[in-house]
Amino acid sequence: MTRKLTNQELKEKANLIRLDIIKMLVEAGSGHSAGPLGMADIFTAFYFNLLKHDPKNPQWEERDRLILSNGHITPVRYVAMAHAGYFPISELKTLRKLGSRLQGHPERKRLPGVETTSGPLGSGLAQASGYAYAARMDGQKFRVYCICSDGEHDSGNHWEAVLFAGKNKLSNLTAIVDRNNIQIDGYTEEVMPLEPLRAKYEAFNWHVLHIDGHNLEEIIDAVNHAKAVFEKPTVIIAHTIPGKGVDYMENDPKWHGAVPGVSDMPGEPSKEKQTQIALHELRTLKGKIKSEHE
Repeated sequence: MTRKLTNQELKEKANLIRLDIIKMLVEAGSGHSAGPLGMADIFTAFYFNLLKHDPKNPQWEERDRLILSNGHITPVRYVAMAHAGYFPISELKTLRKLGSRLQGHPERKRLPGVETTSGPLGSGLAQASGYAYAARMDGQKFRVYCICSDGEHDSGNHWEAVLFAGKNKLSNLTAIVDRNNIQIDGYTEEVMPLEPLRAKYEAFNWHVLHIDGHNLEEIIDAVNHAKAVFEKPTVIIAHTIPGKGVDYMENDPKWHGAVPGVSDMPGEPSKEKQTQIALHELRTLKGKIKSEHE
């Protein structure tokens, strides 16, 4: 079991996780930047405060299940798992390499501690609902968490799972929606408007919470609040900034599936400077602290 970190320790850990996300993506030369950076606080809260888990015994029967539906943001999960002790941090350099356990989408049979293989968007909540339903049938006490993107709400199978979980009152299930307002084709409200998102979930018999996805206290309070909700599943709509921590990436859809240092982009730093700028801003919290590397 991992020790629960204090709020200040969680903030520091989240920043270290963002730094390692950039480093591993640059090493791989491909992947997704915006989503992983935006979800660093939430994954930090889960792996270092909220989850009942044991990195030394990843198949522990009583562990909570954390399902990642939008598998393309898996770099943030890999980094959080490495920092938690599931595997050496040095292995992060193998992201997307042939034979690596750390593929561009997580594979359950490759890496202990990964609960499902994800890739097709919209499937994760159905998998999580099945886990939660089976746990209740078996009298198991673990909780099931599903992290999903706002963009995958375009998928019909996601809403089938919303219906199933609401109908079966799966109170042991909590979904966390990364409400960052972008997807690969642009802004969500231009591609396929989702609002009013809260009202939709409430209509399907879900308990709904809104939080700032970068406020660690709000994240922890919301997840603990969900444990006290009976007769309904809970969805936490977490408002996040894609590319959080790197100015030129924040709230820009073109960084959804791009990494620093690969290509020049109009209006962005040259590819030769992108990595340097990103790491500098994360090390110094955008200039708020002096970097020891300067």
